[in-house]
Amino acid sequence: MPDVHVTIDGKEASVPRNSTVLDAAKAVGVEIPTLCAHPALKPIGACRICLVEVEKQRVLQPACTFPVSEGMVVHTNSLAVREARRFVLELLLSDHPLDCMTCDKAGGCELQDLAYEYGIKESRFPGQQHHYEVSPDDNPFILRDYNKCILCRRCIRVCDEVNGVEAIGLIHRGFDSKVGTVFDGTLEDSPCEFCGMCVATCPTGALIPKNCVGAGRIWEMKKVTTICPYCGVGCTVDLNVKDNKIVSVSSNWEGPANKGLTCVKGRFGWDFVQHPDRLTTPLIKKDGQFVPASWDEALDLVADKFVEIAQKHGPDALAFLSSAKCTNEENYLLQKLGRGLVGTNNLDHCARL
Repeated sequence: MPDVHVTIDGKEASVPRNSTVLDAAKAVGVEIPTLCAHPALKPIGACRICLVEVEKQRVLQPACTFPVSEGMVVHTNSLAVREARRFVLELLLSDHPLDCMTCDKAGGCELQDLAYEYGIKESRFPGQQHHYEVSPDDNPFILRDYNKCILCRRCIRVCDEVNGVEAIGLIHRGFDSKVGTVFDGTLEDSPCEFCGMCVATCPTGALIPKNCVGAGRIWEMKKVTTICPYCGVGCTVDLNVKDNKIVSVSSNWEGPANKGLTCVKGRFGWDFVQHPDRLTTPLIKKDGQFVPASWDEALDLVADKFVEIAQKHGPDALAFLSSAKCTNEENYLLQKLGRGLVGTNNLDHCARL
């Protein structure tokens, strides 16, 4: 199908016919604020922050769901648009704790950024507010504070659309609507796999990794892109590092193998890196006790034992077990050691089953 031509804030663009106004705006470098939209999720037009003015339309339209058409002219920053966004933000803040100074999401909260951009310090609409109990002990990984939830449903949608688990949903109705599990139970009693994708997509401080609560501000951390070491998939993740220690893990949405998706190990299993029980030097047994040794001393001992066992009992008395945590090249070298040097085909791999 031929592309369509649209004009956004005076910038002309040619985009695929099935694009939305938000897609077209990104194509010409025009930024439209969003809260419910996310690149990994289908658009639903729930938050109404992305409202824009489309010529020949009687009312403002949500950019994330409104399709483009030939000759469309869009204004993303008109007075009517800014007033509508301010109104939506004030409604959200009318039932939101104003504790940004102590919130762990400060500096990375999309609602805070928008309130700053539109100069909103408080809401004009005082009234009833929710006072949900913060759930500190219902699971070991995720702190849930639904007082800060804006019902964008990103967490619900990523659990359904990306992970396919549907552990959470929108429960109750009206002002009492909230995100929760079946019968509003705990995450541990739900189908939740603790992949942490809900944390990765939450735009506010409603969902926070427990291991980074009070560990530092976002702007104090250095982001380091790396590969998760837990299996052979090769998921790309971003480590948030402060004082040379890993504080938390963020999704890398450009990761070729996982596109931001993580499992519970990749998201929350990084405490071993700086754990006090982690071995940092080889140990060998002397007089029945493990004592520190150099790498040369340890490897020489292993090689001598290999030779001794092979000479006494034959090469098939030895076996080699490889790991998916290693690279393909490392696994190849291990089997080459077993088959070529030791002379045994007793080789196995943890990912074989």
